[in-house]
Amino acid sequence: MREEIDQSSMFEEIVGSSDVIRSILTQVAKVAPSDSTVLVLGETGTGKELIARAIHCSSARKQGPFIAANCAGFTDSLLGSQLFGHKRGAFTGAVGDQAGLFESADGGTVFLDEIGDIPLNVQTSLLRVLQE
Repeated sequence: MREEIDQSSMFEEIVGSSDVIRSILTQVAKVAPSDSTVLVLGETGTGKELIARAIHCSSARKQGPFIAANCAGFTDSLLGSQLFGHKRGAFTGAVGDQAGLFESADGGTVFLDEIGDIPLNVQTSLLRVLQE
């Protein structure tokens, strides 16, 4: 009972008491203490970002930023620049150095939505970041 109360107060934005919701919250509580990369799967509108936020808020990274990025609709170069940053002059319009989301989230969490839309060449760079 106490565990249920603790979990419900930890994830107060997540509404529901079904077995499925309880199972998800149990999984969140299991992965939050780890320093692992987590893949949250689900259809559009099912609350993947909310679950990612719950993991972040329950983790050692909770003092760091939570940065959400939708990967759909970007060109290869623009998405790469957003994720990994760029140096001044790297492309037309790059008037200064720009930190990427991963650098900006140092000590925090990056949530990438619509990862299925990430171009293959950016996926290669992303894999390197995730393996570090």
